[in-house]
Amino acid sequence: MAGLLDGLENFGLKDVESMELYEEQAQAKQAGTPSTPKVPVVSETDYLFDKSYDCPVCGEKIKARTLRAGKARLLHSDMDLRPVYENIEPLKYDVILCPHCGYAALSRFFSSPTSSQVKEIKANISEAFKASIKEQATYTYEEALYRYKLSLANTIVKHGKPSEKAYICLKTGWLLRSWQEKLTAEKTPEGEKKLAGLKEQERSFLKNALDGFLAARENEGYPMCGMDETTVEYLIAVLAMEFDQCDISSRIISSILASPIASSRMKDKARDVKEQLLAKMKDKG
Repeated sequence: MAGLLDGLENFGLKDVESMELYEEQAQAKQAGTPSTPKVPVVSETDYLFDKSYDCPVCGEKIKARTLRAGKARLLHSDMDLRPVYENIEPLKYDVILCPHCGYAALSRFFSSPTSSQVKEIKANISEAFKASIKEQATYTYEEALYRYKLSLANTIVKHGKPSEKAYICLKTGWLLRSWQEKLTAEKTPEGEKKLAGLKEQERSFLKNALDGFLAARENEGYPMCGMDETTVEYLIAVLAMEFDQCDISSRIISSILASPIASSRMKDKARDVKEQLLAKMKDKG
């Protein structure tokens, strides 16, 4: 799992980088003329508010920057279902982190660790964690990435399900792609230097997402991380195609297209994947 947890030594967690991910499963403001209305300037903070939580590990009261429901406008989704919004990247705000004990989790899972999981987190995360994180008005991509890595480390030590690990890896890959798009749009020399490394990290996280979902579909039921079976199967098909596991992708896409329960929208997406898959297989000869 080289590279997935790089940088967490900055938080005192020197030993987490060697942990195996699937060990148990062996997985501008514009101004017009006086007669022209000004275009309103939208700030990232306009979409956010502070939400209060009780940390289920240490019991401290904490706050996390949270997206206002219904505030952001969805523009489109990537083939692997990454949602793209106007003016904000909600992915940066989906990890809740306790700055006192180092417990971090996606908002979906934050309040639900078991007593045995809390014990593991305290022993393997909290004892070494350096409480040096302060809540900011907004999170940078770098800060958001560290939050995702901390959530992954917490999920590994608490022996979380493959699906939870896979979902974290998927969303981390999406975050890294969004970061690349921002740097590409800015076209700065510093940003250009970062792109290759970010792309490599994206692919690493997405490959681990694929491995985790493949393991989860063998042993877990649905819904999985809030997704129904067809959605998970579609995700696996897209990720498998990305990593040249075309046989897996082909079988799943055929199954979705023949499914009596798959929605017409999902079947349309599956047809798009099928077209790309056939083209990819043709190019490979």
